[in-house]
Parts: sequence; structure tokens; C-alpha cells
Amino acid sequence: MPMGVEPITAEEIHSLIKNALPDAQVEVRDFTGGGDHYEAVVVSAAFAGKTKVARHRMVYGALQEAMVQRIHALALTTLTPEELGQTEEQSSGLVNLQTRNPR
Repeated sequence: MPMGVEPITAEEIHSLIKNALPDAQVEVRDFTGGGDHYEAVVVSAAFAGKTKVARHRMVYGALQEAMVQRIHALALTTLTPEELGQTEEQSSGLVNLQTRNPR
């Protein structure tokens, strides 16, 4: 990370993604504790019909300058709500998002 640049927080990453994809369910975790290596699971209907690369570009676009200055590494999992349901049915343990919709 460049000198004088403050590390980004998981909350800031969450906020940036939510601003770009308001319908998204977002979970972000700093997996090294150093403030520059993160993993994020983003679930959005906006990903429907898009390739994995296009989905990742959507998330990277939301993070813009943070990707250049404040995030060294970001591991992404991008799913549609339907794909999340399938993942949960398989009980893989890789995705830990609440998917219940209040009625």
C-alpha cells in the first residue's frame, strides 16, 4: 500500500458495493487482519446472465480508486440469488449469507 494511504475497512468496501448494487447482499471479511487483503461474497440479481468476469468487473467498478490505492487483494464470489439458493442446498459451507426475505 502506498505511503500515507490509510487502509480501507470491510465496512467501507461493503458500503461502496452497496452504493453500486443497492439490491446486493454483501459480506466482506479481512482475511489477514492487515487491512489490505479481503474476501467478499456479493449476491445480486444484477448478475443474472452475466459471466463471472463481467460480474467481477461490476464489483471492481464499484470499488474504483480503492482497488488502486487501498486494496492489495480481493477474493470475490459473485452469485445471483438463485445460485445462492443452490449453493446453500448443497451445504458447501463456502457461502454464509442470510437469504430470508421478510414478508
